[in-house]
Amino acid sequence: MSAAALTVLNKLRLEGLLCDVVITVDNVEFSAHKIVLIACSDYFSLMSSNSTHRALFTGVLAQSEKRIYSIPGVSAEIMHLLVEYAYTRSITVTMENVEELLAAADYLSMLDLLQVCCDFLKNQLRPEICIGIWRFADIYSCLALRHKAYLYMLQNFEEICISEEFLELTLQQLTTVISEDELNVHQESVVFEAVLRWINHRAQDRRDHLPLLLPKIRLGLMTAGYLVRNVKNHELLIDSAECKPIVIDALKARYEINLSGRSSSGFSNSLTRPRLPFAILLAIGGWSGGSPTNGIEAYDARADQWVNVTNSNESPRAYHGAAFLNSFVYCLGGFDGVNYFNSVRKFDLVTRNWHQVAPMYMRRCYVSVAVLEGCIYSMGGFDGHMRQNTAERYEPETNQWTLIAPMHDRRSDANATTLQGKIYICGGFTGDECLMSAEYYNPATNQWTMIPPMSTRRSGVGVVAYGDSVYAVGGFDGANRLRSVEAFNPISNTWRAVPSMCNPRSNFGLEVVDNKLFVVGGFNGFTLLDVEFYDEQMEEWSDVEDMGIFRSALSCCVAYDLSNMTEYAVQRDAITL
Repeated sequence: MSAAALTVLNKLRLEGLLCDVVITVDNVEFSAHKIVLIACSDYFSLMSSNSTHRALFTGVLAQSEKRIYSIPGVSAEIMHLLVEYAYTRSITVTMENVEELLAAADYLSMLDLLQVCCDFLKNQLRPEICIGIWRFADIYSCLALRHKAYLYMLQNFEEICISEEFLELTLQQLTTVISEDELNVHQESVVFEAVLRWINHRAQDRRDHLPLLLPKIRLGLMTAGYLVRNVKNHELLIDSAECKPIVIDALKARYEINLSGRSSSGFSNSLTRPRLPFAILLAIGGWSGGSPTNGIEAYDARADQWVNVTNSNESPRAYHGAAFLNSFVYCLGGFDGVNYFNSVRKFDLVTRNWHQVAPMYMRRCYVSVAVLEGCIYSMGGFDGHMRQNTAERYEPETNQWTLIAPMHDRRSDANATTLQGKIYICGGFTGDECLMSAEYYNPATNQWTMIPPMSTRRSGVGVVAYGDSVYAVGGFDGANRLRSVEAFNPISNTWRAVPSMCNPRSNFGLEVVDNKLFVVGGFNGFTLLDVEFYDEQMEEWSDVEDMGIFRSALSCCVAYDLSNMTEYAVQRDAITL
């Protein structure tokens, strides 16, 4: 029905005119028009076009003169909302009424309202109620909501496994969840401790389930020390004849990894098979072998391996910026050996296609890029003639760039990040000197504010938010490539020294993945392919797998929550049990 027709009919209903049906619920009567209710719900119309079993108003039990119908199983409060919705197609769904509304919409075959309730619950997913929504969706066969809730549970397992709902999972549900490659945990010990918590919640009934659950945990991914101290010698396992061989196999697998390293050939072993990454580190373009490259590699941090995902249709580019936003990777500005760009390209990670979007106002090589509140910011750089202090903001919804307040200093070869609603940019090169200055941008006031300078001049520096601080890593001080690192705390308004990298470098990629800070490639007199990471908790740097391409002047970003994550991760073979 048209909105105008419904408006007229609703007015008649409210005035009690021309109503030809009365719905009674809990001794409360609701006058309505049959035609409106039939248009809204299959419950009131034919249930099957070729069946003699018909619905409330058109069934064989319905009498032409009958006006009053009783509907069981629905409260008067909910029926009031349903009748209002039938006439206005508008309803207020809340956490207090959504469960009863969805159940009633399912019972009365109000499919549009059922979808409204499911969409509402999708937006309410939180660790403490996710499992409840998942189970609820399963009861009412809301498949899309069930799938969304299940993925949310896998992606946020570390928070969900400490909820009260987690303790009420069935054995089959828990087994399914911890078996998934998509389970997002930084350390496999989280899974082991979650299983122990589940068992101890009803220890007398559940402790016999441990031999079934233990092989689903990737024990071989734990350190040998943790395996011996916390698994092998745990009171529930130490005297278990069924669990002991599983732990021994895990220790053997751990020893082989320590001896020979991890390889994809071992991914079929259920005890050492890495979980799929929730986020991937992308290394894009850069300078390689005396010319720019279009190479793109994805780092699977869970497997410690790089995957080449280069799209041959994209032109080479170096000294550019990259940002991940709304499932797209944006590449901004840069240099191809001849031209300085103001162009911006976005890469669809699902279709693997590149698209041109609106160009920046300025040509920007050695550009700094940051993402804040759904917008991309582009700052400084070199246009082929001079170093820039200008900055601009891109809004994807309008596909438009807007100039914002200029920075205090001209900066190319700087780098930027976002922290606590502000954009920080550090170091760079003015054309005459390498900078030690730093400043931040507040979008609420459209103003740049200087912060205390770094301890060292840094051009070609890496800058990233890590923990509660802004890290400035490596770079070039005008004479030497640097290993040194320092971090700025906005609360204390001070810089502090951080342990130095293993290798000096400038013009490299820098991102945080799985709570570790990764530096990728760069230049130290030679173009690099090596990668290392810093663990803030351990306060130490470690080497990881090298890229497949030597490059500096690359740009990195982190992509997450991809529907096709397996295309960017190392291939996992079928598990052999």
